[in-house]
Amino acid sequence: MKRDATDIILRPLLTEKVSGLQETLNLYAFEVRKDANKVEIKLAVQKLFNVHVDDVKTLVTPGKWKRLGRSTGRTTGTKKAIVTLRQGDRIELFEGV
Repeated sequence: MKRDATDIILRPLLTEKVSGLQETLNLYAFEVRKDANKVEIKLAVQKLFNVHVDDVKTLVTPGKWKRLGRSTGRTTGTKKAIVTLRQGDRIELFEGV
């Protein structure tokens, strides 16, 4: 089943740490679907932002335990992708934030 690029990339991650990585190492971070693999993430970023991706690193964060009254449960976990772009490429969405 072929998925659209907008289905794979959920949202960009805009934190102080990520903005520092953008300036120094040309790395960008996105929240992605949990079932997306590195190849799908690479193709989705290249298609959405018209850049060339050199490397993709992924990490899965488990949900936190929460309690409401007597019942306990987990919040939904997330999957993040750290994308390295080719030297000279930039994503304009992140500029000036």
